[in-house]
Amino acid sequence: MIKTVIRIKNDYVMVFDEDGEQLPDYQGHYNDVKAKILADAPAGSVFNHWFGKSREPEKVTGETW
Repeated sequence: MIKTVIRIKNDYVMVFDEDGEQLPDYQGHYNDVKAKILADAPAGSVFNHWFGKSREPEKVTGETW
């Protein structure tokens, strides 16, 4: 189950479950995986942007992700 979604500055997306394990079926270029992630992500999933050099990603809503 999708728990954490991170979009990085090259528009690649990383997705993790509640145990911190990567979910390869949801990872890839943003335009290729966006619809699938938004359709399958349960309420409570955390969406993030990590575009800069900060130590931690910025939490955003699923709508603005």
